[in-house]
Amino acid sequence: MRWDRLFADLEGQLEAAAAGRLDADIADRTRRELAATTFEGRLRAAAGRVVELSVAGIGAMTGELRRVGPGWLMVEIAGGPPAVVAARFVTAARDLPVATREIDDASQDPATGLVAVLRVLARDRTATAVVLATGATFTGTVDRVGTDYLDLAEHSLDEPRRSSVIRGVRTLATSAVAVLRPRLE
Repeated sequence: MRWDRLFADLEGQLEAAAAGRLDADIADRTRRELAATTFEGRLRAAAGRVVELSVAGIGAMTGELRRVGPGWLMVEIAGGPPAVVAARFVTAARDLPVATREIDDASQDPATGLVAVLRVLARDRTATAVVLATGATFTGTVDRVGTDYLDLAEHSLDEPRRSSVIRGVRTLATSAVAVLRPRLE
């Protein structure tokens, strides 16, 4: 009888040690997985939800997160057109899901980045408000998009682009573009 208790005690100790190692292994793997997550991945997981973002130069922006592309987000703001926000200028977000939707770097095609969004605006001749990270806002039509700049023919958003309403052409560094607010009809 004593031997049975001794062996049962030893088996219990071995099981407890194995469970402790398993718990430590799970905790370690969880920490490693969490360390590999990104802010953009958390934002991507929030697609379809209403989010509150803090954007450099803009402040708070609340709306439904419609899409997340490589380096940009599309936020549908109530009572206004969707805004395209450069992800690098999003400094905080409220109540993001803990889950992430990461994409591997190989699938991040530069043809779908912020410069590609600017090229679509230029192609479609869409009047757009361009907000820089400094908070400065310029309105007009994107005429040309280079590798790291855009030319904006400045005019009021409520006027179609005509040479008679152009106040000038402003060249902006794409690295400074925080938000694009196209005028959609």
